[in-house]
Amino acid sequence: MQNFETIEVSTDLLIIGPGMAGSGACIEAAHWARQNNLKVTVVDKAAMERSGAVGMGLSAINQYQGENTPVDYLSYVRQDLMGLCRDDLVMDISRHVNGSVHLFEKFGLPIWKDKEGNYVHEGRWQLMINGESYKAIVAEAAKTAIGVDNIYERVFIIKLLLDKNDGQRVCGAIGFSVREQKIYIFRCNACIVSAGGAVHVFKPRSTGEGLGRAWYPPWNSGSSSYLTTAAGAEMSSQEVVFIPARYKDGYGPVGAWFLLFKATATSATGFDYMGEGLAEGGELHNWPPYGEVKPIPTCLRNHLMMKEMYEKGHGPILIHTDKAIAKIAEAAPDKKTYKKEMKKLEAEAWEDFLDMTISQAVLWASKDVFPEQSSSEIMPSEPYFIGSHSGASGAWTSGPEDIQTADSKDDYFFGYNRMTTIKGLFAAGDGVANSSHKFSSGSFTEGRIAAKAAIKYCVENQNTPEPDADVIEKLKAQIEAPLKWYEEHAGYTTLGAAKKRYDLPVEEVNPYFITPKMALFRLNKIMDEYVGGCGSQYNCSATTLNIALKELEMLKQDLSKLAARNLHELMRCWENIQRVQLAEAHTRHKLFREETRWPGYFYRTDFPKLDQENWGDVFVNSVYDEEKDEFNVFKRTKHSLVQIQTSLLIK
Repeated sequence: MQNFETIEVSTDLLIIGPGMAGSGACIEAAHWARQNNLKVTVVDKAAMERSGAVGMGLSAINQYQGENTPVDYLSYVRQDLMGLCRDDLVMDISRHVNGSVHLFEKFGLPIWKDKEGNYVHEGRWQLMINGESYKAIVAEAAKTAIGVDNIYERVFIIKLLLDKNDGQRVCGAIGFSVREQKIYIFRCNACIVSAGGAVHVFKPRSTGEGLGRAWYPPWNSGSSSYLTTAAGAEMSSQEVVFIPARYKDGYGPVGAWFLLFKATATSATGFDYMGEGLAEGGELHNWPPYGEVKPIPTCLRNHLMMKEMYEKGHGPILIHTDKAIAKIAEAAPDKKTYKKEMKKLEAEAWEDFLDMTISQAVLWASKDVFPEQSSSEIMPSEPYFIGSHSGASGAWTSGPEDIQTADSKDDYFFGYNRMTTIKGLFAAGDGVANSSHKFSSGSFTEGRIAAKAAIKYCVENQNTPEPDADVIEKLKAQIEAPLKWYEEHAGYTTLGAAKKRYDLPVEEVNPYFITPKMALFRLNKIMDEYVGGCGSQYNCSATTLNIALKELEMLKQDLSKLAARNLHELMRCWENIQRVQLAEAHTRHKLFREETRWPGYFYRTDFPKLDQENWGDVFVNSVYDEEKDEFNVFKRTKHSLVQIQTSLLIK
């Protein structure tokens, strides 16, 4: 095996993961760094142009305040998360997000306009865009602001470094190139972690030739949560997963169909489960107060769908695209206009996928599906960990000082805005807990907020922290270990020397090592069967969760025997290490919260109801002790900074 070259980089602020949140951090940090003569460095596992959740594109900006107020948006987020969100973080993003959207337009993003020049809304908070190049446009602006010499692409960060004199202060990060035999050591005064959420912790629905296909980007392995957790930062709501309802197999989005085209969904029998759930005495009234007010929380919409599929056996669920398009076109005054309108709507239907989920358009085409002629299947996906959409997992961070109340200050404000409980360590986007529904524009905005605070931290904390040299050497050895382990034991696979000679895939049994793909399958099986995946119909209990913890402990022991043939597989090994730690945190949080708070995301069958008295005003938080390999899980009080008047009560 070739020896790794060690490259050291010194900077003031290090940004890990320039997706939408990281790109916002780049643009804001560059502005304030120039004024204070500071250096900002960016590191990306992929390439900035297409990295992050928006890399493939997007058909809508899902958070634009317009004329709405921060309190309006808070009421929406709080309702959707069944009462549990950080009011200060949500309102902080809300009051700044319009400016971010206007920046996108200035960068060159095409936003739909009507004949009067006003933005075309998909829903109350959403704007329609031509977004195939959304991330590329934003990334270009971020790269220009930060300077290409300060950007390190194809470098995978595997650990944050802590000050040798203060174990509660960040001082850098270590990682490796996924293209060259190089280990990178970044020294910094402050760090922003915005490296995305996680997919493939649970077994995906797509297997075999579709392996790897998911709604959320398959390259996201939970780096944000892993890095902050391993550094000892307090984490929150790690039990909250997001399960989107999407077009079957292709994971195409349904938002435009429901909000823009006003499509409806029914069971296979034609039953309007959403309408019946809302009706007097319907299922939604079993989940007060959240099932009794609009908008209906995402998890409860899932819950109604799952009852039809799993309890009644009335699947599949069908979305009536044909009826929606025809209804809109029928408003045309004559036959000629009707045909023209139908063609326009059909083009918009396909564009919705071509802008953000090309595989869904390919699947439709391969199956001769014409959305204007027939309905399509939708179904709930496997669980994802994501703090920017309808999930809530991530780091517990300080909020803005000016939004706090006397009661909230001790819990919600403890330093610089978006700084974690580790000094100098900031988070944004999917890395921040309890501030969901920020989506792309809100994540970008949160990156800007974190960057401004991080530069302020650097200015006010000039003493440079120092990493422990012994720790660095130990981590360098850990990085290389899977390559060395493979080299030492490759000859013991079932094809032995022939495999090495012909460079065949390593899928056979080896008594000494486990391949990254096999480790992933093993993790997926544990989580799917015992922790509430789609294979167990999202059910779990104390019994199954404790079985999972035992299985995960055995898997963690075997991770020391991961083997990699090359740098790509080395990356896959470390992605598995990240996913397994996130899986354990999730399982422990789920075990701790003894209620079913988010039906439609997961069900605690031993605690099948909402428990407002014991759990309605608390977050589940945890701190990980890496030296002891132990999680301390505990409750944190939820503070309501604004009393929201519910004006949308169902009669």
